[in-house]
Amino acid sequence: MPMQLYDTTLRDGTQGEGVSFSCDDKLRIAARLDEFGVDYIEGGWPGSNPKDMEFFQRAQTELKLKRARIAAFGSTCKVGVDPADDPQIQLLIEANTPVVTIFGKSWDMHVSEVLRTTPEENLRMIQDSVAFLKSKGKEVIYDAEHFFDGYRANPEYALSTLKAAVIGGADSVVLCDTNGGTLPWQIGEIVETVKAELLGTDTAKQPPASRITFGIHAHNDSDTGVANTLQAVRSGCNHVQGTINGYGERCGNADLVSVIADLQLKMGYNLVDENGLQGLTELSHYVSELANLNPDSHQPFVGLSAFAHKGGTHVNAVVKNVMSYQHIDPSTVGNQTRVLVSELSGKDNIAVKRREFGLEGLSPEEERKILARIKELENAGFAFESAEASVELMLRRVRTGYAPPFELIDYTANVEYRQGRGMFSEATVKVDINGKTYHEVSDGNGPVNALDSALRKALQRVYPNIYKMQLKDYKVRILDSGSATAANVRVLIDSTDGERIWSTVGASSNIIEASWRALADSVEYFLLYDEESDYDGGGVATAKMASVIG
Repeated sequence: MPMQLYDTTLRDGTQGEGVSFSCDDKLRIAARLDEFGVDYIEGGWPGSNPKDMEFFQRAQTELKLKRARIAAFGSTCKVGVDPADDPQIQLLIEANTPVVTIFGKSWDMHVSEVLRTTPEENLRMIQDSVAFLKSKGKEVIYDAEHFFDGYRANPEYALSTLKAAVIGGADSVVLCDTNGGTLPWQIGEIVETVKAELLGTDTAKQPPASRITFGIHAHNDSDTGVANTLQAVRSGCNHVQGTINGYGERCGNADLVSVIADLQLKMGYNLVDENGLQGLTELSHYVSELANLNPDSHQPFVGLSAFAHKGGTHVNAVVKNVMSYQHIDPSTVGNQTRVLVSELSGKDNIAVKRREFGLEGLSPEEERKILARIKELENAGFAFESAEASVELMLRRVRTGYAPPFELIDYTANVEYRQGRGMFSEATVKVDINGKTYHEVSDGNGPVNALDSALRKALQRVYPNIYKMQLKDYKVRILDSGSATAANVRVLIDSTDGERIWSTVGASSNIIEASWRALADSVEYFLLYDEESDYDGGGVATAKMASVIG
């Protein structure tokens, strides 16, 4: 039986703290999941909120799915209520999805203390709910909530809940580690036992369990969600549930990104075609963007740092054989190898970055000087692994013939309080461009903003395209908090021209100086790469700006 991928990002994932999607977001993610190759997309719980109801209504006309089947999620009928009379069950029908997933109680403690009913009534609720949904022509997936906890507490009763779902006609039975407390070897033992028990108890009353798809739904509270999922597959499950990026309640769900990569690249399951798998990194980042969360740079397979090499010994080996410190070719999941520059770097780090930036003409001695300078600056608080634009500028500045597009003469930055206006910031900047001095003043929302504005005013007469560059992010980190207000600080600036994003760094015991160094690097990098820039990389303006320069 082929492996089934069941994504529950749009329902279970949104239960994670800080995760929220609009209805439009959910529709876009569903379309992307279908394009990637997911088999089932759980859209939400009809009736739990207006957004989920809207999703199911719009999905019928707006989603043109090629492969995936939309599932509506809910629970078994209420205690003492026939499924046909249960409003929540009716909403599952009205969602008009081909698949319905319902959960029921497998743990006798939940039956007695949460449902406040008898074990027999819980079995009735499971069987009747599944049977009713099957009578309406639905594919029914039964999620056995808290199954592993329930099995450890009372294996006989936990098994009886699965049998009730099978008798009711469930197409799939999914074993859920809802509290996320089970470890991989326990998962394996229980899955194997459960399959043997169900497959060996066919009766006239109970349809053959061999037609049932067995699934796993793991949470990550013990940091084993992915490992538990893979172990369940090894032990006989062929239906896996999870969320993109592992979003979910508490510590999250099994990360379907890692599950997919491991199943296909390590365990030999053909889940999606090769081109589809290469879109895994893009899919992960796409969902992060719509969730308004930063991608996890250390996320396996798809994180920015997943194939980043920093230590000099590692880089030396990677230069000789790129797979010496990589478990897969990163391009298979749409990622790439990266070499970082830091105080841990060796000469190979610098050589790799030089080639990456397309720079030739640096001698080994010059590269060693750059490396020594980087180590010196990192000791002073700089962090170049997060600011590759600053690294490239350092490499360019040692090349013969390179001159910066502007040179600082001096600047001031003042903050004062004015009655009737409140806090007020003003900065002056004096720079030299091709032998001519430009002196400007500007106010701003704080001293760094005022400096930025004054620098732009000084540069725009020679470099009018400076308006295209915008600061995207500004981060300040205290490096030695024990020094209180006299502490050293590191400033990281992310900038963009609408197409590219680059990062620069500055550090000092003075936050204004640290900010200036990062800001000046960012502007210089922009001018170096702007296609319409009047800076030619050699420190002079082009002829078309001669009249402006005077």
